[in-house]
Amino acid sequence: MCAKRKKEPWPTKAVMQQIYDNKMWGGDSTVDFFSGEGSHAPEIVNPYVKEVTTFLNSFGKNVIVSDLGCGDFNVGNKLVSYTKKYIAVDIVPELIERNKRLFNYNNLEFKCIDISQDPLPKADCVLLRQVMQHLSNTEIEKLLLKLKSYKYLIVTEHIPVGNFTPNVDIISGQGIRLKKNSGVDIQQQPFSFKTALVKNLATSYHDSKSVIVTNLYQNF
Repeated sequence: MCAKRKKEPWPTKAVMQQIYDNKMWGGDSTVDFFSGEGSHAPEIVNPYVKEVTTFLNSFGKNVIVSDLGCGDFNVGNKLVSYTKKYIAVDIVPELIERNKRLFNYNNLEFKCIDISQDPLPKADCVLLRQVMQHLSNTEIEKLLLKLKSYKYLIVTEHIPVGNFTPNVDIISGQGIRLKKNSGVDIQQQPFSFKTALVKNLATSYHDSKSVIVTNLYQNF
């Protein structure tokens, strides 16, 4: 019997470029970049935008936001006007250049960054919407070390309903941990991310077996 060949990970940038090139998150020939249902389905997007807008408004439009993994910017576009400055980040250069052409606000800046490897922009609040679920544990650990420097984190993750094993490791890519009955919980091992405050902002049922949960974390 032949030994099962170990799957070798691609660089994350190449993986994400392939996902968009092959429309693995959906979209048709009329759309150049499409970041999937999580960025477009009203039942997912609307509760998120409502709660995040309420939070941002509490600062009187005087907050700097860094959107890590901004994707096609269908969601971020709805939040820019509630901030002093909005820095939208993604790993795919072509996607960032496309966003620069389509979205133009005085307080908006796009950056091409690998969030697990590169320095992150300075901001008051970070948005991480269904991003870590696509990353390996090693990449998440590197990212979390940098996230400790921000006062507020708003993190959205797609997780199973009911009991599940958190943070089962995967290779970075299109898929997430649901098929392993897992999801990302930054407060559980191996991450054990400690914060001063955790508050649930929104929960949207994706289907009978999974939910999309958005939590606000306030760092020490």
